[in-house]
Amino acid sequence: MRVLVVEDEPDLLRVVATTLREDGYAVDTAADGEDGLFKAKAWEYDAIVLDVNLPKLDGWSVLQRVRTVKRTPVLMLTARDTVADRVRGLNNGADDYLVKPFALTELLARLRALIRRSVGQAVAVIEIGDVCIDTVAKTVTRNEDPVALTPTEYALVELLAMHRQKLVSRTTIYDHLFDEEDDSLSNLVDVHVSNIRKKLGRDFISTRRGQGYIIQG
Repeated sequence: MRVLVVEDEPDLLRVVATTLREDGYAVDTAADGEDGLFKAKAWEYDAIVLDVNLPKLDGWSVLQRVRTVKRTPVLMLTARDTVADRVRGLNNGADDYLVKPFALTELLARLRALIRRSVGQAVAVIEIGDVCIDTVAKTVTRNEDPVALTPTEYALVELLAMHRQKLVSRTTIYDHLFDEEDDSLSNLVDVHVSNIRKKLGRDFISTRRGQGYIIQG
């Protein structure tokens, strides 16, 4: 999953980005509202973490402009915990609200919930046949036996499972698994799919030649 973090406090931006990457996310960052708005419009993200008080363009304005073109889940960050601020954010299209200072574990939990809700996945555990995907623990089991996946393999399984029974193009996979700094070649998607099939069964992921991949279970 790929997340955009827009935050002008350098230390907080670094900590949040590092935490998200350690949790398996691909992360892009922006230190002001203009750059954040550009990236939010230019790329597809599974969620956006957006600070309210930003230079050049504040978070409210970024949110309003993003909402004219995209429905990406947005988690607002603010130093002020007032009802008026929360109402303003929610009315302008924010999906959730987190007040500084916050626990990183809560940030991760809220992001996971936002992403699940955005694709209609109500629970944290996804069961597909004999395969069980725990999106909180980020583990996969088959017939209750743990399956060792690399972080990228897990991210691909989670992405396809979140969109089960829907065709996911190679471009979409690449956009959601790798951040703006990654120079991985797109044919690595084929390699990851091949490795996943060896671990979870040949029929776990189906290929639509020239179109993409799908989990049909």
